[in-house]
Amino acid sequence: MKGRIKISSALISVFDKTGLEPLIKKLEGFGVSFYSTGGTETFIKGLGYSVTSVESITEYPSILGGRVKTLHPKIFGGILNRQEEASDQSTIKKFGIPQIDLVIVDLYPFEETVFSGAKESEIIEKIDIGGIALIRAAAKNFKDVLCVSSKEYYSDFLSMLEENKGETSIDDRKNFSIKSFLTSSNYDSAILKYFQKNEKLTLRYGENPHQKGEFIGPIEKMIDKISGKDLSYNNLLDIDAALNLMSEFENEKCSFGIFKHTNACGFATRSNTKKAYIDSLAGDPVSAFGGILISNLEIDLETANEINSLFFEILISPSFSDKAKKKLLEKKKNRVLIVLNPEYNLPKKIFRSCLNGTIHQTRDNHTDSIENLNYVTHLKPSKNQIEDLLFGSKISKHTKSNTIVLVKNKQLLGSGTGQTSRVDALRQAIEKSKKNKFDLKNAVMISDAFFPFPDCVEIAQKEGINSILQPGGSINDHLSINYCNKNNLSMVFSGIRHFKH
Repeated sequence: MKGRIKISSALISVFDKTGLEPLIKKLEGFGVSFYSTGGTETFIKGLGYSVTSVESITEYPSILGGRVKTLHPKIFGGILNRQEEASDQSTIKKFGIPQIDLVIVDLYPFEETVFSGAKESEIIEKIDIGGIALIRAAAKNFKDVLCVSSKEYYSDFLSMLEENKGETSIDDRKNFSIKSFLTSSNYDSAILKYFQKNEKLTLRYGENPHQKGEFIGPIEKMIDKISGKDLSYNNLLDIDAALNLMSEFENEKCSFGIFKHTNACGFATRSNTKKAYIDSLAGDPVSAFGGILISNLEIDLETANEINSLFFEILISPSFSDKAKKKLLEKKKNRVLIVLNPEYNLPKKIFRSCLNGTIHQTRDNHTDSIENLNYVTHLKPSKNQIEDLLFGSKISKHTKSNTIVLVKNKQLLGSGTGQTSRVDALRQAIEKSKKNKFDLKNAVMISDAFFPFPDCVEIAQKEGINSILQPGGSINDHLSINYCNKNNLSMVFSGIRHFKH
């Protein structure tokens, strides 16, 4: 193995010519011969220096619109030949292959092109083939060749040239080889990330910071993150919960929801986005801190002004007005704003890991409607009560069981979520409602499953709640029905249970 090698020839092929002139000048001063092609060749000639075109060596023109220039045995033979191997030296002499001691490359700006929002066809053309091949070849043969793989290493290389008077040591070449493989690795990773954006997304972390997380699937078909930090595992779960619930309100006027730990802590339907947000926030302003916000209509400036004072993780909407987006990101650039794909579709099947496998089920596509209600009490709910019951049924369907949801005037007053007892769920919902200063008189109650005993009905009635929706199906249904009839409450059965574990 040679220790020190005097640079006698250099192949230079760079996209960005910034910082190249001092290198050319210094190398020429040490008597180095230049090989190049295309724009780099023109640049070197423009500086007044002699340069041999790659085409004159290969006796082959640049083809396919510049896609193939340096990919030729006479070029790669000059880089990859082993100077201590007699057979290698015989081969390059036989075929007239020039020895290349130095390779300088600056790759096509792939990431910059992606970030610019360019079309896919333009992005594809910025995948460097010849350049990355030159880097790998030169880095592999560091025993004999030094590779400068990026303009960010020009300064280090120039200092080394001056110090060593145009020579390179084995340590120099190996160090630059490491930098070269780092360059190629990062470049390939960027390309992989681009192509896997439809398949795989590395998350900020898993359910907890010490866990790793990945999302596999074509996420861009549903959402487009237009600002903010990378998403986490929990972010995606909350986004999923928000989209699933809001899908129930596609045909409603403006609806706004606030989510925490996959449950709605606030939800309201109003005449405009601002009012919907304000009344949604009123449902649980404490839980809303750090929550996930979602609207089924565009976020306008008025709404943005209201939202701006709240600390939230993510805001989801079909669109944002330019003024709204500017306001939301004015002082908090890291806020995550997500635009919904207007044609997004929720999957028909749900998958979940269980034991040493997965369990599958069809999506709960049933939405309770007035057509499937069974009026089981003497007193029937009013039109407004029915609207509130069906509004609350949608929320209950997408809230962790056991759950109780309390609603009035298409506003979520409080919910009990994920309780082991339905009575506890109701008490939690009542406590939240009172804490947020809601009057439960004439509110309605929705349960995701039947009442095995009339205890929930009794508690609700004492709080002023006067209409109830539940699926029915208990052998003790008559106990709840009888209590309602005796106390002038209306109750309807939906006939459909909406458990959500």
